[in-house]
Parts: sequence; structure tokens; C-alpha cells
Amino acid sequence: MKLPVYFVSHGGGPWPYIPQMEASNATLAASLADIPKQIGNKPKAILMVSAHWETRGSFTVMANPAPGMLYDYYGFPENTYNIQYPAPGSPELAARVQQLLTEAGLPVGSDAQRGFDHGAFVPAFVMYPAADVPMVQLSIDANYDPKLHLALGRALAPLRDEGVLIVGSGLSYHNLRQIYGGGAAASAQFDAWLQQVLLNSPIHQRDQLLEQWESAPAARLAHPREDHLIPLMVAAGAAEGDSASCVYHESQAFAGITASSFRFG
Repeated sequence: MKLPVYFVSHGGGPWPYIPQMEASNATLAASLADIPKQIGNKPKAILMVSAHWETRGSFTVMANPAPGMLYDYYGFPENTYNIQYPAPGSPELAARVQQLLTEAGLPVGSDAQRGFDHGAFVPAFVMYPAADVPMVQLSIDANYDPKLHLALGRALAPLRDEGVLIVGSGLSYHNLRQIYGGGAAASAQFDAWLQQVLLNSPIHQRDQLLEQWESAPAARLAHPREDHLIPLMVAAGAAEGDSASCVYHESQAFAGITASSFRFG
């Protein structure tokens, strides 16, 4: 059975481990917890493309059989620096990812030391709290070329038939400097464009429209750096022409911004 592909807005910091933040992210939590129900059978593994791992010149895949933790945030309660998400890695999946990217002519290497960053372990914890699904991370390229990342997704598409759940983890709005200022308006405008492109535009035009995302309303106000948008390109590339649906949407998320997550297939 071919698995769907997801782009998830992963929220702010280690929110599932902070009671006050957990309460304010209840809608997001419910959407993530529903993903295993949508899929049905537990996937063989998760391939997580997190906004929080950038490499330059070559994609890098996590080859650590027992990944540790990377607490890539600051200013949060002490307990959030002791979080453990003990999902196993999968050197087998890492090797398969390297094979697929090499066959597609994309540069790729491996990292046997890398641990899970919060763009990976936060959504994974809500989806699979028992940490019983192997997870491998794959980096994004620091040049943020949308065409390149769409091609990356297309190269990964065969994994969907192999029991691997591909998840792009970012945020549909990511401008922390203005999140408490003009974030509400900018996020709403950009989200409306995303909804139009992913849900209502002809699927054969989707990749081209995503490549031209900078022309969208409030694009650079929503993403002054597009690190949190690029995982969407990977998900859309892996979608192979499947239609999209919105699986999470809030107009008052976090500091009053609009945020969404999408499923393909």
C-alpha cells in the first residue's frame, strides 16, 4: 500500500513537554495524533525532513542506529533539555535513501553521529509516543532552491511503496521577529496562497507554482528565510501528482498566526 506524504507545521520549540504550551497547541496535537489513524498500519519507518537540519553542497542522511538528542532551542524549562525520544534509527533506510538520491544524480552523504532535532522528535513524539517506529532524518540544502528540493522529493517517492512515511517538518509561517507584530496578517495572506496552490490549482501546475513561491502575497514577510517552507517542497515532490488535503489549520495559532499542515495522497 502506498503511504501518503505529509508536510506538518511542527509548532514552537518542545511544546508537547510543557503543560502550558501543550494546552495552547491542542489543535495541532490532535492533528498529529490523527496521522497514525489515517495511515492505518504502522509504517516500517519514518523519513523526517526537518527544517532544523541544513547542509551545504550535499544532502546528508542520518545513519545512526541509535540516535541521541539535539536540543536545538534555548530559553525553555530545564526539563526540556532532558527529553528522550528513543526511537531507533535505520541504517538500512539510510542506505536506501543514499541509493535513491545517487540514482537521481543528487549529491548525498551520511552522518553516523547526528541526533534527533526538535523538528523531528516533537512531531514524532505526538504521532508515535511509544517511539516504536524507526526514524531517519534527511537534511535540506542551505541554498533553499525549491526546484532542487522538489527533485529531492521525487527521488524519494519510491519509499512510499516500501512502507516508509515521508514527513516534511517545518512551519507554514516562520518569521519570529514579527510574529507578535504583523504576523497575523502576513501568515493569513500566505496561507491563503498555499491553500489555493495545494488544494485548488491544477496538480500539473503545482510544482511550478511552488517554485515561484516568492511571488505569493506576503511571501517574504511569512518566510524571510525559507528553511521552514522547504520541507513542503520535498513533500510535494514525493507526492507524484497525488491531490492534497489540509489536515491542520488554525487562524489563531501560537501568537495569533495562521498555520496549516497538508497531506498528499
